[in-house]
Amino acid sequence: MSAKNPAGDDKSAATVVADDSEDALDTLKRIGGSQSDDWNHVLGDQALQSLWIMHSDKEVRERQFLATIAGLIGIAPQDEIESMIAAQLIAAHNATMECYRRAMIGEQTLEGRRDNLSQANKLSRTYAVLLDALNRHRGKGGQQKVTVEHVHVHAGGQAVVGTVETPASVNSRNSENQHNARQITHAPQPTMPSLDPPREPLPVASNAKRPLPDARRNVDGSTKGK
Repeated sequence: MSAKNPAGDDKSAATVVADDSEDALDTLKRIGGSQSDDWNHVLGDQALQSLWIMHSDKEVRERQFLATIAGLIGIAPQDEIESMIAAQLIAAHNATMECYRRAMIGEQTLEGRRDNLSQANKLSRTYAVLLDALNRHRGKGGQQKVTVEHVHVHAGGQAVVGTVETPASVNSRNSENQHNARQITHAPQPTMPSLDPPREPLPVASNAKRPLPDARRNVDGSTKGK
């Protein structure tokens, strides 16, 4: 695996793949995530060439190459799709940081600073989209963990894990309405105020024996003893 430095010569990626030994081939697999060594080589070169190499110092370039390879290994692509996303993540990060660097140059014009910050913002959003795509490809996007313990399913039965919503039937709605109506019917009602003033209660005669008046009383115009 090699990358061109500003001087134009080939530079090995810090001897990460210096020979065809078994360790070197295993490292290639960790970089590109593919069973094909050719794919892993090309993918690694593409990631290295996305670097903004601003230094001609050999030691600085070697550190940049090492960091890029370490980044790919750290992302740990498991197939070709994941390795492509990983390389684009590194490229987007490099471009974002370069735009931020240019925006912060002291002699930078106001328009140049605004343009670089705008590009950095777009690149940051691209980075987030790529990261979300990688997580979704790995089955991590929006994943929920459900733990179920002690579930007993008898013969002929079915078990459902999750939230189950059943629409309310007409009968259930009618019964609910009737139940509410009964609650309203039996609800205590306040006493209605009366327009008549309150009156004193009348005395009630007791049940004691009282002498009956004499039925033979004198009537005007009648003859006694008649």
